[in-house]
Amino acid sequence: MKHIAAQLFHAIARRYGQLLLDYRSLVVIGTQLTLIVAANLTAFALRFDGDVPPQYRLMMWKHLPVVLLVFGSGLWVFGIQRGLWRYVGLHDLGRILWASLAGATVFYGVTHLLLGNTGYPRSVIILTGVLSGLYLAGIRLAVRWFREWLQIIGPTARRVLIVGAGNAGEQLVRDMLSDPDYNSRPVAFVDDDPVKRKMKIHGISVLGTTADIKAVADRVGAHEIIVAIPSAPTQLKQKILAGSEGCTAPIKILPSVKRLLGDPVSLQQVRPMSLEDLLQREPIQTDRQELHPLIEGKTVLVTGAGGSIGSELCRQIAQYRPESLILFEQYENSLHALLLELRAAFPHVGVLPIVGDITMSDRVSEVFRQTGPDLVFHAAAHKHVPLMELNPKEAVRNNILGTRVVAEAALRTGVDRFVLISTDKAVNPSSVMGVTKRIAEHVVQGFSHKGMTKFTVVRFGNVLGSNGSVVPLFAEQIRKGGPVTVTDPEIKRFFMTIPEAVQLVLQASVMGQGGEVFVLDMGEQIRIADLARNMIVLSGLVPEKDIAITYTGLRLGEKLYEELFEAGEEVASTSHPKINRAIGTPLSAGDLDRWMEELSDKLSGSDDDELLQDLKRLVPSFQPMLSHRVS
Repeated sequence: MKHIAAQLFHAIARRYGQLLLDYRSLVVIGTQLTLIVAANLTAFALRFDGDVPPQYRLMMWKHLPVVLLVFGSGLWVFGIQRGLWRYVGLHDLGRILWASLAGATVFYGVTHLLLGNTGYPRSVIILTGVLSGLYLAGIRLAVRWFREWLQIIGPTARRVLIVGAGNAGEQLVRDMLSDPDYNSRPVAFVDDDPVKRKMKIHGISVLGTTADIKAVADRVGAHEIIVAIPSAPTQLKQKILAGSEGCTAPIKILPSVKRLLGDPVSLQQVRPMSLEDLLQREPIQTDRQELHPLIEGKTVLVTGAGGSIGSELCRQIAQYRPESLILFEQYENSLHALLLELRAAFPHVGVLPIVGDITMSDRVSEVFRQTGPDLVFHAAAHKHVPLMELNPKEAVRNNILGTRVVAEAALRTGVDRFVLISTDKAVNPSSVMGVTKRIAEHVVQGFSHKGMTKFTVVRFGNVLGSNGSVVPLFAEQIRKGGPVTVTDPEIKRFFMTIPEAVQLVLQASVMGQGGEVFVLDMGEQIRIADLARNMIVLSGLVPEKDIAITYTGLRLGEKLYEELFEAGEEVASTSHPKINRAIGTPLSAGDLDRWMEELSDKLSGSDDDELLQDLKRLVPSFQPMLSHRVS
């Protein structure tokens, strides 16, 4: 029956809706004047118990035009006719109240003082003011209720469970109920506040806590779950996700309070919940205004520009209007895609794509001579741990020799600043990739006192969604129906988003004065098994039911957990609360230089095990595995 009523209303609205819109002002004014007449007539009826004496009936009709003029003028003065009835709120009701009181006061002055008609009942004047306010407010509330009722009974509306019955949740419900175009129907709240338990907000009940999300969602038949707690800490988000485990409804979330400050809560701001929302620390924010004088009008070169970090570096650098941005990349497909993106997004920036190998000294020197960069961000590296275990020579050639080639070119051409992007796997390295990046750190630090160039190292953990990381691997495994493969139940990693990693790199370029190793305070490590479960839940599936999780054992060179500092390194604070500095003992410059001079011959003349023993000699904490490798 309700659906039939809704369909009938929509049919009438389609037929006569435009006509009402064309004459809306006349309809509104006519309706309001009619309600004022009704209020005055009702006031007389109440005053005389429904039997108005003839002399007062004559007085009533005689003064009715004055009633319309006075009260109608009050509505115009207070702007009552301009409000949209569907959005009526306390502010609108307050203006109606003041307009009614003002109308009653003015009408009393006109009839009793100006016209001298002291026989006009004062009680009728008061009742007319009160009733006109009630009628005018009542019709607005009725229109709003009717629209919300149509929204609630709509057969195609998506049923929404809202997590959080605070201000944001209330505004979100109001947004859904007031605009049928969203096609969303709030059906229940959950909230951990015991005061709100079993209460109702705009007629929507609070049916449980965050631990009850699955049960409540099943009970009300929710099509989606929206987390309406913009200030929710990461621990609460994890709790919400745990309570949602087993729900097939997608989970969405409002953005942070900072983003909501410039725009009120709206259903348009709701977005799918993502892994970034579940990082076990607050996102890192840097003072980007410091970067304008560093980058604006300068020539910036990024090696490995087509990679995850390199491409994001280029995007963020382009925002600060460098004179030219040099994209140095070995793989032309990724380079071409980035070039098209940057030229479309930043037409004012001169973008120069260069295909080249960082280990080819002649090519690198030629590029530096021709472009004359002011800043260099060295992001090119082989970073896949198991692959580098099988190909140690290539890891040494690219990560160590290539870093030296680029650093030497930067020093020769007078680059102002050079930033090497390193990894937490360089700390107490257990892998070839890690030890090569550790030696690369020392190579860069060794250049810091040989000229005017400021050489800086930035060390951080894994980035969510980077090429070769577990996130895209898990996503693909989930898409195929599983299983999701985790190496060990207890393996943990630090995580950050790619934009955060790039913010750190750019901030280090400002802070660095030469020779520093900067490290981000990345909070607590995340269990990879928990990451896998979270990704499955965010996909609307149930871990171990819809998607299995299997454990395959640690891979070559892989550690159970990562470290950001070695035991022998001193941790020093910086001007940024989330960026620390690692102060340690560098490798012996003489030993490293002699080994680097012989490196080209070693790469072509020695076997893998001999090369690995050299790496262990340079970095004694490195424990190589001398098998299962190819040249």
